[in-house]
Amino acid sequence: MPAKDIYHNTVKNALVKDGWTITHDPLRLSVDDKNLFIDLGAEQIIAAEKGPEKIAVEIKSFIGRSEVDDLEDAVGQFVLYQDLLEEEEPDRVLFPAIREKAFERIFTHRIGTILLNKKRVRLMVFREADEVILRWIS
Repeated sequence: MPAKDIYHNTVKNALVKDGWTITHDPLRLSVDDKNLFIDLGAEQIIAAEKGPEKIAVEIKSFIGRSEVDDLEDAVGQFVLYQDLLEEEEPDRVLFPAIREKAFERIFTHRIGTILLNKKRVRLMVFREADEVILRWIS
């Protein structure tokens, strides 16, 4: 099992504060003889007639030597996990979780806005100081 990200508990607490129930910690995907682990699985009842909304959350810290390298790794991981989730758990939506500061450093600049405008990734942006979710970007 992989090591937990340094913001694992922060994101977990933020999700709970936002009304989510943590269902998996981590969420395991098994494809043939390969196991992959997404940091968290959660669900929230949105309406009685609709049933639960299910998400998977992969926490990205962006604390490596290069934000561009971290971004490349994160996007590649997002594509892999998203494709596998569509096959294995099609009712679950994947959201990478990133800190507000990382969002501001990357996704408010052209390289990040291109990804967001082309809908290449979704994001959950959180503030670590008070463990809150600031925005969901789909």
